[in-house]
Amino acid sequence: MLNQPFKVIALSTGLSVMGCSGSDSGGGGFGVAGSTGAGGSTLTVGGATSTKVSSNLGGGLATGGTTATQWTATNPAVGGNVATGGAATGGVTATTSGVLATGGVVSAGGTKATGGVSTTGGVASTGGVVSTGGTKATSSTVTTGGSVTTGGTSPTLPKFVGNISTGNSVDNGSLKYSKYWDQITPENAGKWGSVQSSATSSFNWAPLDSIYSYAKTNSIIFKQHCFVWGSQQPSGTPTLAQVENWIKSFCTRYPETKVIDVVNEPPPHTTPNYTANLGAGETGSYPWITKAFKLARQYCPNAVLVLNDYNNIEWADNQTNFVKIVKDIKTAGAPIDAVGAQAHDLDNSGVTFATVQTLLAKLNTDTGLPVYITELDLSYADDTAQLNAFKQFMPILMNADYVKGITIWGWIYGSTWSQAPDSGLVKSGKSRPAMTYLMDLLGRTAP
Repeated sequence: MLNQPFKVIALSTGLSVMGCSGSDSGGGGFGVAGSTGAGGSTLTVGGATSTKVSSNLGGGLATGGTTATQWTATNPAVGGNVATGGAATGGVTATTSGVLATGGVVSAGGTKATGGVSTTGGVASTGGVVSTGGTKATSSTVTTGGSVTTGGTSPTLPKFVGNISTGNSVDNGSLKYSKYWDQITPENAGKWGSVQSSATSSFNWAPLDSIYSYAKTNSIIFKQHCFVWGSQQPSGTPTLAQVENWIKSFCTRYPETKVIDVVNEPPPHTTPNYTANLGAGETGSYPWITKAFKLARQYCPNAVLVLNDYNNIEWADNQTNFVKIVKDIKTAGAPIDAVGAQAHDLDNSGVTFATVQTLLAKLNTDTGLPVYITELDLSYADDTAQLNAFKQFMPILMNADYVKGITIWGWIYGSTWSQAPDSGLVKSGKSRPAMTYLMDLLGRTAP
């Protein structure tokens, strides 16, 4: 685990960005609606003045006391129990000096922040506008991970900002992955079809073995993607016993897996061809999803179990359907711990900052579950545009206490997902400005 300081910086402006969305294999829908608000503001972030960005939120400052705009913390907790309300036991302690920020947050131009108050040392609204003035918060204890409060018995983890393997490799040339990222997701190696070409063939664990071993050796969080999906699955029509054997075999081999995308991209986005077999005997409208979660809990009892999807914080209709599924499987007894938002569409020109801010908080509120950002890629050929997009979205993701981790979907330029070709953060061995910003935000050194 990286043992360096990270900074959380709050800002409230919106920026229209463009891009596309879809599944890992290239499927998925494109957003076609949305509008960009007018107006803008200039604010200082960590000593540097940002460019003007559009916002459709009203102006105003948070009230109730001096508001922190930046805090610096060191020594993230690894596996410690962290209080969701603020005090951490084995958590993170701010080390700079100054005035302690206190008081609540009331959104100006929106509703009261829901789950958007950070800890005592710094305040951020996820439902409205955050004050950018005030004194740096200091000498306080802050949470970095929080406890999973609904759905299961998964462990408390520190909040992470990680990435994915590049193909089946982790380090890239002289660039050591664990120097920059504290969590890893196998891009393709963990998909069932990558491990078994058919449900009766032998397992090919070699790529996963390598990635999992790297995570353990370098003390970074290993997140599995994914158990059940409507794509990249074994040929044929797997039986319930074969699905169970796949999940059991994985969990036995990789017992220290911390987070799992149990089901990826549920209907209407994708549907496996073996749902009838998998869901036999379960209740509800999505019995196969419920059964997948029950098997994951049975064989990986210590992992955070996630239902993962795209477009659920960018488009309201997609979120409505996703929340319906979550509520259905919870009623049917699925031990779901968290929800995943891929966030591929944050760079879509039809998606506004205000919409993302609202839907992110609503996803947490309506499901009653923590949120993981699982596949963030901001694809811009222009360095400044990519930098501005990260500056816009990262503060709300970092400040929201219900967002438990962020996985960026690729970092080596030219080796990222085909539908996000300009999302790479390191180009020809050198950091693009967005990478420099991210490493500064996290207290890490950019290449």
